[in-house]
Amino acid sequence: MNYRNIITIEPGKRGGKPCVRGLRITVYEVLEYLASDMSEAEILDDFPDLTKEDLKACIAYAADRERRFATSSLSV
Repeated sequence: MNYRNIITIEPGKRGGKPCVRGLRITVYEVLEYLASDMSEAEILDDFPDLTKEDLKACIAYAADRERRFATSSLSV
């Protein structure tokens, strides 16, 4: 999954947090919804601007960030 075309970071939007396609919905919010046991269908119903691909991009972004953090922690 290439999330780079979906996840955007704009300094003036949501404090520079990673957002979905320039919307005001952050990756962290999507992950919190998933972690709180909301289904993909519920999230997509509540946020009609989001797509299933957007949800996957949020997960891929978080996985890549964790991988990069873990790799950098090993070299310290």
